[in-house]
Amino acid sequence: MRGLLPVGVLIAVMAWAQMNSSIPAAGPKGPQASGKQDDSKQDPAADVAPDAAVLTIKGLCADASPNSASHRVSSGCETVVTRAQFEELVKVLQVDKDEQTRRQFATGYPQFLVMAHEAERRGVDKQQRFQERLRFARVQILSQELVREIKDEAAQVPEKDIEDYYQQNASQFDQVSLERIVIPNRAQPKSDGRGTPQGSQNEEAMSRLAETLRTRAAAGEDFTKLQKEAYDAAGLSGNTEPNPRMDKMRRRGLPPAHVSVFDLRIGEVSPVISDATGHYIYKMESRDTALLGAVKAEISNTLRRQRLEDMMHQVQQPFTTEVNHAYFGTDGKPAKN
Repeated sequence: MRGLLPVGVLIAVMAWAQMNSSIPAAGPKGPQASGKQDDSKQDPAADVAPDAAVLTIKGLCADASPNSASHRVSSGCETVVTRAQFEELVKVLQVDKDEQTRRQFATGYPQFLVMAHEAERRGVDKQQRFQERLRFARVQILSQELVREIKDEAAQVPEKDIEDYYQQNASQFDQVSLERIVIPNRAQPKSDGRGTPQGSQNEEAMSRLAETLRTRAAAGEDFTKLQKEAYDAAGLSGNTEPNPRMDKMRRRGLPPAHVSVFDLRIGEVSPVISDATGHYIYKMESRDTALLGAVKAEISNTLRRQRLEDMMHQVQQPFTTEVNHAYFGTDGKPAKN
């Protein structure tokens, strides 16, 4: 006897969804740990026909009425889940497709069906508690399905919208190559031999050093050399040569207070830009604009998010909710009885 128990399926779906959301994802094992699959091993499910049984629950009668004798466990009937039915359920529940998770689901699902079958025999599905939970579950699932549908719609960004966004926001895709000198706000304290820090390179001294280095940078001195001097003065010298080069920088790649460097002319050196993290000096080396093909995915994601927000707002905007504060309380404080 093929088929599924309608109420049992719904309960199984809800139960598995709750259980699956609390199970941590299994770590990679075997040859998949490196992200590669063993081509020599074929999926054994490939040879199983869509209408072939993949789960058979012996003694479970799918269409027996609650009052019939065969409603209890019987050796004369069975419930069969075909490959097509099983894979559709896995798809709907978004169960991970790895072999271990599929086996776990194959073990748990028949148990859900049996428990649901027994619950129907006892009339649990007729109880007010069950009906109320079922009503709320329907509302919740409908809401989730609507969100999924809206997300799918929002993801269908027209090509023209992408091209228009690129043209209308061209400055967002400016990219520049810079050189930068970083001067710390304060130097590492030096010891006078008695453990007392000396203040010869205090914050004021580092600020003066930043202005001096900026003047020398504007005069054409090498940024690598100047950066090394800044680190030496701050007591941060290391074994590696400083690298002040910053290639293909976008506005979003710089702190908001530093974005003004995009207004520099080629070869121009910025004033000292100071903030809580240090003092900065920039030199503009070159500029261009990223091609549409290079930023198309980025624009598509931006428009997808905007479309999703707009679509959700269109659904929610016409409705308002009035809350009885005498019952719920205000400002997070419970109402007094």
